[in-house]
Amino acid sequence: MAMIYSIGGGKGGVGKSFITGNLGVVFAKQGKKVILIDLDLGGSNLHTFLGIQNPEASLHDFLTKKIGNLSQAATPTGIPGLSIICSMNCSLEIANLFHAQKQKIIKAIQKLPYDYILLDLGAGTNFNTLDFFLTSNEGIFIFTPEPTSIETTLRFIKAVFYRRLKQILKERPFHPMLKEFSEKFGDSTISLSSILEFVAEHDQDKGQLLFAKLKEYTFRFILNEFRKHTNPKLGENIEKVCNRHFYSRFQYLGSVSYDERVHDSVFSRKIYVNKYPYTPTATEIQQIGRKMTEDHLGIDIIWQQLP
Repeated sequence: MAMIYSIGGGKGGVGKSFITGNLGVVFAKQGKKVILIDLDLGGSNLHTFLGIQNPEASLHDFLTKKIGNLSQAATPTGIPGLSIICSMNCSLEIANLFHAQKQKIIKAIQKLPYDYILLDLGAGTNFNTLDFFLTSNEGIFIFTPEPTSIETTLRFIKAVFYRRLKQILKERPFHPMLKEFSEKFGDSTISLSSILEFVAEHDQDKGQLLFAKLKEYTFRFILNEFRKHTNPKLGENIEKVCNRHFYSRFQYLGSVSYDERVHDSVFSRKIYVNKYPYTPTATEIQQIGRKMTEDHLGIDIIWQQLP
């Protein structure tokens, strides 16, 4: 079963593409078949980290039906086992996808024949970004220790949850109460606990079902550009806050130290973990990749044990 990781966050410039590209290399070096998909539509730059300039095919060719299968847009990166689907040649209007286009991309992603699929998303909380983030039950938030980054990421997490709640409430088991729910709350922002209380008041079983569906999601996060003066407990503290206030599992994967050589690797168009494999920053990325792989193996074992 392919593992799809949506990699996002509320703020631009926090290193989403950097983390996506380097994790892809780490997974590929483990012998996995990996594909990176640049879904920062209108602002794509993932190809730059991998030194790719003119891919033969891209997401644009899939959307315009020049190719019939999304896998045909995959471009080799020169790293064994690692491919990329670029969006660099898309039209200027690509950031404003129609609903049908978005669903076409999501369904095609879920059918790709890879071990690991990493989605590099743009910043912000528009519906396209949120729905791409919810392509699978596994999401990774990238942010830096700065207060503005933490604030926008927490806002992004809230937006993801409310988007998912609306999706669940549109499912058949909740149809009877959907109209009343919409009339009572409309588009106003309310707490997750209030929504669960509303559903449980109408039908306790439905309330438990809603809670269980939210529990299906596992969200992980990485603190990028970690510096010596940063509180070493920051990641753990954020994990505790998220697990206390939301109804899914949040896991702190670790921090990635700030390194000026990241800038050098981008300018030279060489992926960082290959150019500087023995630095503390590269070691931390490799450790995060191994941790994610171990979690994936644990999930596979559970699936194999099911009757």
